[in-house]
Amino acid sequence: MNITVSIVDYENELQSRDLVFLLDAYAQDPMGGGEPLKPFVKENLIFRLRRTPHAFSIIGYIDGKAAGLINCFYGFSTFSCKPLVNIHDVIVLKEFRSLGIGQKMLEKVEYIAKQTDCCKITLEVLESNHAAKEAYSKQGFSGYELDPAIGKALFWQKVL
Repeated sequence: MNITVSIVDYENELQSRDLVFLLDAYAQDPMGGGEPLKPFVKENLIFRLRRTPHAFSIIGYIDGKAAGLINCFYGFSTFSCKPLVNIHDVIVLKEFRSLGIGQKMLEKVEYIAKQTDCCKITLEVLESNHAAKEAYSKQGFSGYELDPAIGKALFWQKVL
């Protein structure tokens, strides 16, 4: 089994096509919402990512087949006065889970974060996604809290 992990070149047609394929597979999974990507997203995602200078993606292949993807965005920590990396999407296709590709992609994100002097990497995970939580814990991720008496941070959203 040959695992390769690299930064996506949004100008590369094969990698771009694989990125959209993997993201669509994730969107259709119950942990991704259970709905396919809308045609607008499929048609415009790569163009929009190219125009987003703080975006980068990591793609993983097993024996030449697209197997996993992580989409990331740089942010900024005012308390540390340094950049941070937010992992927005993590996808490993079902047939490639438990083969180590997710760990290798997370290691690549960490390498990039360290190279760009980031203070931390953030991500969100659904409470019931035990497999993902275990994988993230293996890489050193944990819930965020300043003080146990105050409680854990919650991820909220407002859809526009």
